[in-house]
Amino acid sequence: MNLLSDAIAWLFAPEQWEGKDGLQTLLGQHLLFTVLSVLIAGVIAIPAGWAIGHTGKGREIAVAAAGIARAVPSFGLLILLVLLFGVTHKPAAALVSFVVLAIPSLLAGAYTGFEAIDRKTIDAARAMGMTEWQVLLKVEIPLGLSLLVGGLRAATLQVVATVTIAAYVNLGGLGLPIITGLNLRRFDMVLGGALMVAVLALLLDLVLAIAQKASVPRGLVHRRTTTKNHDADHLPVQDKELT
Repeated sequence: MNLLSDAIAWLFAPEQWEGKDGLQTLLGQHLLFTVLSVLIAGVIAIPAGWAIGHTGKGREIAVAAAGIARAVPSFGLLILLVLLFGVTHKPAAALVSFVVLAIPSLLAGAYTGFEAIDRKTIDAARAMGMTEWQVLLKVEIPLGLSLLVGGLRAATLQVVATVTIAAYVNLGGLGLPIITGLNLRRFDMVLGGALMVAVLALLLDLVLAIAQKASVPRGLVHRRTTTKNHDADHLPVQDKELT
């Protein structure tokens, strides 16, 4: 309990929020790496996932590639890329590492969103004379958006937690007080940095959870509610009491 109170006291100490290495700067660096990594990964993974989901081709390759990307240790990849890119290109090396980490979740969210759509809906859209582009833009993307945002949530949480290792190659971020604290045996600093990462992750997850709920089409929400109420109306009396 003393360590926790010491960590909170360290976090709220005014001197920790001053200067170019203050916590506000480290928080900005952490967010910048996270947002850029997820955006770049999205540009790569989302169109690929939509193409796989729409055509039904390449799923096995995507699953294998995603599995390989998940298996690669992020810290090892970061060090390898820093050595390959050179010390003058450390930010680019870190960014590539985090992009590789974010791609699998976004790719899976994109194509599973399409796969979860009832094929009768797709067939009905084609029977109405819609072109493949219209089916993609007006049917598949809106109906698959919720699972895509779920993949975005997973990717963001993975990246925001992993960006802490950027401090090992002197790129700042909220990992810096953790690493510095370990070297100085200042465990209040270590816990304070970890708390900031945890709070940031929780806030981002909350925002994306709201976005995921909002991304479900209104008609689909109404249909689920109506189906649930209809099923409840047909339950025996004792089962209704339980619901």
